[in-house]
Amino acid sequence: MREVLTTLFAGWQGGATAGLATVVRTFQSAPRPAGASMLVSADGTVAGSVSGGCVEGAVYELATQVVEDGVPVLVRYGISDDDAFAVGLTCGGILDVFIEPVSRGTFALLEGVHDDVDAGRPVGVATVIEHPDAGWIGRHLVVRPQGFEGDLGSDRANHAIGDDTQGLLAAGRNTTLTYGPDGERRGEGMRVFFASYAPRPRMLVFGAIDFATALARLGTFLGYRVTVCDARGVFATAARFPGVDEVVVSWPDRYLREQIAAGLIDPRTVICVLTHDPKFDVPLLEAALHGPSVAYIGAMGSRRTHLDRLERLRAVGVTDSELARLRSPIGLDLGSRTPEETAVSIAAEIISLQWGGSNEPLHTLVDSIHGDSIHHDDLVDPNPPPSSSRPSPSPSPSPSPSSQAPGSTSISRTVLRG
Repeated sequence: MREVLTTLFAGWQGGATAGLATVVRTFQSAPRPAGASMLVSADGTVAGSVSGGCVEGAVYELATQVVEDGVPVLVRYGISDDDAFAVGLTCGGILDVFIEPVSRGTFALLEGVHDDVDAGRPVGVATVIEHPDAGWIGRHLVVRPQGFEGDLGSDRANHAIGDDTQGLLAAGRNTTLTYGPDGERRGEGMRVFFASYAPRPRMLVFGAIDFATALARLGTFLGYRVTVCDARGVFATAARFPGVDEVVVSWPDRYLREQIAAGLIDPRTVICVLTHDPKFDVPLLEAALHGPSVAYIGAMGSRRTHLDRLERLRAVGVTDSELARLRSPIGLDLGSRTPEETAVSIAAEIISLQWGGSNEPLHTLVDSIHGDSIHHDDLVDPNPPPSSSRPSPSPSPSPSPSSQAPGSTSISRTVLRG
């Protein structure tokens, strides 16, 4: 929902009802992860995507219907050989998409969620997507570190799900959870999708050089909250780093230690050391490697610089196990020459570590290109549950936005609940 929240909230404020489609579960090589959203506003305009274009036309039809009748629906999209003229997932994956009407009446707590996301405060939303009692479906529980508000249908369900999702909120993870009809942790019958809206992860770039300018720009593009830090005020200026969140003039190790002490470094933080000057990078890397677990620590420099740096770090007490956390020389071997190309190589290494990439060309691989262990919370049930009685709209291509030309790939669409 984050990607469409601004548009969604504007309509909500105006009293309109929108159709919000969210990927809640994926199998195999699905094109978008759980949490990806597409919004159909009251005037028919579209924002966001659930499949990168594969099934958007079909989802648009359902979202329009949901806005009209107010009944949420859970639908599965997958590949079939039965209808060669239906739109489909060209990647061969399977998506469960929950489509709900969103208005002041259906989601009264949306304003608080919007304000938290806008202010960078962690907040999550648990939504009932499947339940034996249709009255529960589409209800929301808003979860924050200090507690929860809302009502899923019973106090037992509220407390069980409110407690269970605290860890997911801290980790910034989206997933589907299964409970009994009244929130029994070992039961079945109710499924809840939890979407976590944690603050943007941080990228700390040390060294206000041309390579830092390119990397900071790319980090912002990738969704990081970017800080550039350098002790030299003549280089660390807002004019040289437009668009970043902050430019700090301070000794790098001092700034990092202050951030660690304030609890502002978390497991999603990325630290890029581009100073390649021992008086800056050795104390900085000492602080980083002795500090809390982070997603990435990389340092620029030649292999000769790297070997000298290792000796200096060992001399100040950094252990071999701590040095194993350091990626140096920084980045992947892409043959980079320019600052922009080097920034891409650094970003590629960060992404690869985050998602477990092989760093091999995709055309040489035979496995799923999206990596099941990353995008898919549920991997063991590719067959849909029994369909509900609600009819699915016709799978024929429609004139709605994002419809795909017929004949390329077919789809099986099953309404799971609604």
